[in-house]
Amino acid sequence: MAARRLDRLVHPPAAGGKPTSVVVLLHGLGANGEDLLGLAPIWAERLPNTEFVAPDAPEPCDMAPFGFQWFSLQDRSPLAMMTGVAAAAPVLDAFLDELLAERGLDDAHLALVGFSQGTMMSLHVGLRRAATPAAIVGYSGALLSGPELFLQIRARPPVLLVHGDADPVVSVSALDAAAIGLRAVGITVETERRPGLGHSIDEVGLERGGAFLVNALDRG
Repeated sequence: MAARRLDRLVHPPAAGGKPTSVVVLLHGLGANGEDLLGLAPIWAERLPNTEFVAPDAPEPCDMAPFGFQWFSLQDRSPLAMMTGVAAAAPVLDAFLDELLAERGLDDAHLALVGFSQGTMMSLHVGLRRAATPAAIVGYSGALLSGPELFLQIRARPPVLLVHGDADPVVSVSALDAAAIGLRAVGITVETERRPGLGHSIDEVGLERGGAFLVNALDRG
C-alpha cells in the first residue's frame, strides 16, 4: 500500500508551547479521529506538555455508510486480518515518521493508543518500528500475529491492554492471547480485565491508561 498523508485532528499541549511528547490515538472500524480525541482532555492535565494526535484511517469503511477503516474486516479469518493489518502498516508507519520529524521528536517520546482495530494497528506497527516507542495502550483489541513476530519484531515497548469481559465484538479471550504472544517475544505487558464491560472504555480503563502514559513519557 503506497504511503499517503492521513487527515488528523490535534489537541495541543495543555501547557502551550512545543510538545515534548506525542500520543497518537488510533480509532476503530467505522469511526474517525474525532472518536478518540475525547480522551485527550482527560489525560492532558497529567500530561501538560504532550500533544494528542488522532488520524483518520486511510480507507472509507466498507461495512457502514460513514467512518473509516485501517483495513477491511468483512473477512474476519485470522489470515485475512493478518494480511489486512500488514498491508495497512506502511501508511501508519510513514505517518508516525512524518509526525515525529515535524516536531523534532523521536520514538522515545511517542506513545500509541488504540481502540479495537486501532489496537491491532498499534501492536503491529509499534513492535516493528526501527526505534522503540515509549508505550502502547490497547483497548478492546487483539494481537494479529503468528510465529512470524519472532522474526519481525524490532521494538519492545511496554504494553497495557484493557478489555471488557462482556465485549460482544472482540472477545475478551483476545486479551489473554495477546498477552501470551507479546510476553513470548519479550514484551512487558500489563492487563486490565473489566467486569461487565462491553466494547467500550470505562473510567477504570481511562485511569489505568493515563497512569501508564504518565509513567512512560518524558513530560519535559
